[in-house]
Amino acid sequence: MTASEIDRSERLHSLDALRGAALLLGVVLHAAMSFFPTQIWIVADDQRSVWASGLFFVIHVFRMASFFLIAGLFAHMMLNRRGVAGFVRNRLIRIAAPFGVFWTPGMAAIIAVLIWNASLQGLTAADAPPPPTYDWTNIPLTHLWFLWVLMLFYAGFVILRAGFKALDGKGDGARMLDRLTAGLIGPWGPFVLGAPLAVALWFEPNWIAFFGIPTPDHGLIPNVSAAVGFCLAFAFGVMLDRRRDLLSRIQAWTPAYLGLAVGAGAIALMLAGGPDPHLAPLTDPALKAYAAAAFGVATYAAMFAAVGLALRLASGRSAVRRYLADASYWIYIVHLPLVMAAQVLVQDWSLPWFVKLAVVVAGVLAVSVASYELLIRHSFMGRWLNGRRVPWRQPRQPTLAPAE
Repeated sequence: MTASEIDRSERLHSLDALRGAALLLGVVLHAAMSFFPTQIWIVADDQRSVWASGLFFVIHVFRMASFFLIAGLFAHMMLNRRGVAGFVRNRLIRIAAPFGVFWTPGMAAIIAVLIWNASLQGLTAADAPPPPTYDWTNIPLTHLWFLWVLMLFYAGFVILRAGFKALDGKGDGARMLDRLTAGLIGPWGPFVLGAPLAVALWFEPNWIAFFGIPTPDHGLIPNVSAAVGFCLAFAFGVMLDRRRDLLSRIQAWTPAYLGLAVGAGAIALMLAGGPDPHLAPLTDPALKAYAAAAFGVATYAAMFAAVGLALRLASGRSAVRRYLADASYWIYIVHLPLVMAAQVLVQDWSLPWFVKLAVVVAGVLAVSVASYELLIRHSFMGRWLNGRRVPWRQPRQPTLAPAE
């Protein structure tokens, strides 16, 4: 089947499903952190396993790069459909406003869970470190950092697109970008895209290789590695929307991308110290260079593999996938304090780590989905977060009287 034989709208179902999966996997990723062999999280479970850190590593390699690629593709599509004014208005309502509204209660809930956990450990206020002094360089963006980074990318996209269109009167530049996009589709693409990220990671001070791209969750200016890594994914998504026909080529190369992601990811994990790493910055320049190169290739190979698998497995319409994709935004917004609270509840249970992980994930998803169904989906909040409000009851279709 060629690209022209595939309905464009049908193909977007797969990418919407992948975007929702990337957000939902954030619940699993954060839930796994209390089971790391080495404590890195405020909640330290009494059951630890290298499999938990390995699960985190696999999810972390591809999740946010895939998300930003899809965000770039949908941003280009929306800007073309709605124009600059409509695009800016939509992004202010759907991205900027949730960040502004939910950051404060989310931060308060996280602090409340931290105090609760400290009290269970017998700690008092006297044991707490002095509160940090915050400025624009270290504001804790929490798990909502991706909304802030998206706003920065959207602003840059609108400005650069306007400048590019003004300078590219004959369209030669646009055609060159289209050819560049096509040229990046293939097993060589992750090496080309991964090279700038590898350089950024090598220059990253105090880089802990196990965590790949450092999460830009502190400060209003993202770290250079995150800016480079996620901006490349976003920009490629923008260009890919211009060449939607190339999705079929990504789908065809999926086995190669998957093999490359597994191979480069395994090398990156080994160079980072394995699933039970010594979580300290790499100091040997050569080792750091090899690890940065491996992570650069693994990140984009895994991104392409995720897109290809979504195109192969989730291209058709599915009411369940659509529901979860709609719910995923709300679930991600509220999940982190719930995950931490659930981790506190189960941390002393005499059960295997994977059972407790399943309990945490299932419990958080149950509460989040219930709140979405009862409070968000059928109210004005659904229109705000998802762009549409689903009525409680669908209107009945009138029945036709039998012909006489």
